[in-house]
Amino acid sequence: MENEMMTMPAMQLTPIGVVRSPIKTPMLSADEAGLSLTDRMENIKIYHRQVENAVVEVVIDAAYAELLDGIEGFSHVLVLYWPHLIDPARRNLKKVHPMGRKDLPRQGIFATCSPARPNPVLVSAVPLVAREKNVITVKGLEAVDGSPIIDIKPYSRSYMTVDKLTMPAWMEQIHREMEAD
Repeated sequence: MENEMMTMPAMQLTPIGVVRSPIKTPMLSADEAGLSLTDRMENIKIYHRQVENAVVEVVIDAAYAELLDGIEGFSHVLVLYWPHLIDPARRNLKKVHPMGRKDLPRQGIFATCSPARPNPVLVSAVPLVAREKNVITVKGLEAVDGSPIIDIKPYSRSYMTVDKLTMPAWMEQIHREMEAD
């Protein structure tokens, strides 16, 4: 298997657009110790409510504008983006406390939604509010202002939804806490 990886061709991603968002700083920062909430994130629930209500523009490069044709027929889209503010030197983290919370057990980076990953491609399923030419407006995208866009995909229940989803107890705990008032 290791030899297979050595023979794979190099990959190159080209940004196709940029995020214009009221969110200016990421929720998490990465350092040698792992993940931690940024200094201004005193109340994670307040932050998540701000993100949920944030109206964000995804500005696609004019050269790719026609690739959006028909997207307005979908209620939701998947936005794939690059967390550009993560220091590339921090992409070697192997285990982290989810969301930087020391009360949760350390997990392998692939078992988390951490932005500090070997290939930091993030994805969010968000409601599509509008499209005008090369700009789509979405709600609830957590990407910070200036994040490069890698791809846009329509959200399709038949391809994206799974039955009998299970999650570990620590992730269930995070979801319960976010939903609690």
